[in-house]
Amino acid sequence: MSEARAVFDRLLPARLRVARAASAYAPANIALSKYWGKRDTALNLPQNSSLSISLGKWGTTTRVAPAAADRLVFNEEELPADAPAARKLWDFIALWRRDQTLPLDIVTANTIPTAAGLASSASGFAALTRALDEAFDLSLDAALLSQIARFGSGSASRSLWHGFVRWNRGDAADGSDSFAVPLELRWPAFRIAIVPVDTGPKAQSSRDGMGHTLRTSPLYETWPAQAEADCAAMEAAIMAQDFAVLGPLAEANALAMHATMMAARPALMYLKPASWAVLERVWGARADGAAIFATMDAGANVKLIFLADALDAVASAFPEAEVIAPFRD
Repeated sequence: MSEARAVFDRLLPARLRVARAASAYAPANIALSKYWGKRDTALNLPQNSSLSISLGKWGTTTRVAPAAADRLVFNEEELPADAPAARKLWDFIALWRRDQTLPLDIVTANTIPTAAGLASSASGFAALTRALDEAFDLSLDAALLSQIARFGSGSASRSLWHGFVRWNRGDAADGSDSFAVPLELRWPAFRIAIVPVDTGPKAQSSRDGMGHTLRTSPLYETWPAQAEADCAAMEAAIMAQDFAVLGPLAEANALAMHATMMAARPALMYLKPASWAVLERVWGARADGAAIFATMDAGANVKLIFLADALDAVASAFPEAEVIAPFRD
């Protein structure tokens, strides 16, 4: 029995039935405190805790219904079962069904603009997890749903909620304490802006990039402890709504993560010359007095964080940016 199968056997009833059609929405999220590297790939357990902000109306809506045969429609296009995105989704659903014959009709659509260059796997698996929970009439609690979503995508564990969310690393070998928890706080002035650099597919997936960095980067040894400390410090800054602390921490954390990748052998470089050009603009805007900070995931696109009073400065320096107000949108 696989490790993942054992987790689903523990969390779900032995027999399931499709009680009803169900729909769910989940927002995409951006990690302010990054997770990079897994301590257990089979259970998708992170080396360190992480903390994210959701992207409001940018996310995924998924409808699950009983059917005569499995079918997946993604953004109005029916996908064959052997398409890469479909295979990952049906593999995830197989963990729920565990050899039971429960054919499903799944219709899923993103509200994330294609030009933003943002991955939708986190919101996709979070929305699917919520829809399956309702369709199977399970009413699982939030911690269990987060554990389950983690098997589709690690960051999906954080996309079950709006606002700021912390994914706790946990210590248990079976992953039972590795799940996300929303922070009970609203920060209406908080803003995110997406600066697109390259919206094409990455040359190396995050999953492969994490493994390569962990195995070969001489800088990686110090990353988990530093990232854990950064996560705790960012949580404290968010709860105090202290952007003067949060902004520099988030930018430093992202640059440290990319430094571990660049030190890998051979080097792993997700950032492109245009990404660095955006960072130069960020630093120039700060030199002119605007409190704007950058964060970058495993990709070329740059995300800005700032407060509402810096909106004019962002619009001037980054006219191509898409601005999101996560507590309004």
